[in-house]
Amino acid sequence: MQSPGNFQGKEGIPYRTLGKTGEKVSMVGLGGFHIVKKNTEDESIKIVRTAIDNGINFMDNCWDYNNGISEIRMGKALRDGYRQKAFLMTKIDAQTGKTAIEQLDESLQRLQTDTIDLLQFHEVIRMTDPERIFGAGGGMEALLQAKKAGKIRYIGFTGHKSPDIHLKMLQTAKEHGFMFDAVQMPLNVMDAQFESFEKKVLPLLTENNIGAIAMKSIGNNIFLKSNVVTAKECLMYTMSLPVSTVVTGCEYIDILQQAIDLARNFVPMSEETRKAFIDRTAAAAAKGEYEIYKTTTIFDGTSRSPQWLG
Repeated sequence: MQSPGNFQGKEGIPYRTLGKTGEKVSMVGLGGFHIVKKNTEDESIKIVRTAIDNGINFMDNCWDYNNGISEIRMGKALRDGYRQKAFLMTKIDAQTGKTAIEQLDESLQRLQTDTIDLLQFHEVIRMTDPERIFGAGGGMEALLQAKKAGKIRYIGFTGHKSPDIHLKMLQTAKEHGFMFDAVQMPLNVMDAQFESFEKKVLPLLTENNIGAIAMKSIGNNIFLKSNVVTAKECLMYTMSLPVSTVVTGCEYIDILQQAIDLARNFVPMSEETRKAFIDRTAAAAAKGEYEIYKTTTIFDGTSRSPQWLG
């Protein structure tokens, strides 16, 4: 499975096409959660602006990240002309129409923008979620109205639990005559060998020209505890997949710079290198021991706060 064609972007960062939208997005996207994790507001703003100044235009965020602080700080960072340089994505947890609009409007206010480029349903992690989102009075009705009103440009969804839930979401959309613009999911060397989004979902996205957004390429650094991978190898593996962008968390400027350098010097993994990497991680990956976002509820924010769903 080869990476998609790269386009010369800005500041030496390769850009790729976000599926049928035709939008050109940086091969590396900046994760919104981590910009707040260990930083002051000024440091968060510096990370966002340094990313954009160095050619990274894909900005990831979510209504619930750090109780809204991630969106607030990114909104401040996108002042002074930076908003026009960014492809801005955020997510909502709401699955009912009323709560979806409330969360969207709050995100627009925090991010200091009139329009979100890509809004995604966050944490589609239960088999019942697709029917709830697409049901009467559900979140999808609200987002389609918001799109007509110019509040959002494109619609996607995310999830980290099971590729079968992603497949159900895509099938439910099809049954309602809708096709998502983008889908976000874990894509990494461990995923390739356990409950695999890469094997089950990614080919369907490619076939339908839906933008694939990769996350958890290093599993929130948990993969490094296996002692069989390096962060660089993990990022290279995911960048070599047919994805539009790889969202990565950068808590500090030096971590951001590593991601920038890797993207600027990117050469896709050869099939031989890829196979050797998979073979090396086979034992560690076999039972999902390091993919705890799939096998535990630790990453399930909406399980701890079900009121966010509406």
